Amino acid sequence: CSREMEGSVKFICILGLLLVVGIAGLERVDGAGPCGKSSPDNEVMKLAPCATAAQDEKAAVSDSCCLQVKKIGQNPSCLCAVMLSDIAKSSGIKTEVAITIPKRCNLADRPIGYKCGPYTLP
Repeated sequence: CSREMEGSVKFICILGLLLVVGIAGLERVDGAGPCGKSSPDNEVMKLAPCATAAQDEKAAVSDSCCLQVKKIGQNPSCLCAVMLSDIAKSSGIKTEVAITIPKRCNLADRPIGYKCGPYTLP
């Protein structure tokens, strides 16, 4: 009887371990990052039309830039991750200027007051 019980306990332990590993794996597949299944580095490429506006606060913001900011900005944590990404910084984007773009685009549904690293969206 003790061998049967020992086998059952091992089976339950292994089953439990597989369940935990499976759940952890599902979370990653579903996209646990701030931009879902895409990385902020991939999303930053979509903001290419914003390059000048993200370096100079007085530069005009193009319609194509505003469209992309509106799309990505539906998820404020993704927008922040994109603006704070290494690729954004290495391409000359000034985060303190970039965070003003949603306001400069006159986006009514922008996340005013959202904390983006050390910055707050105006």
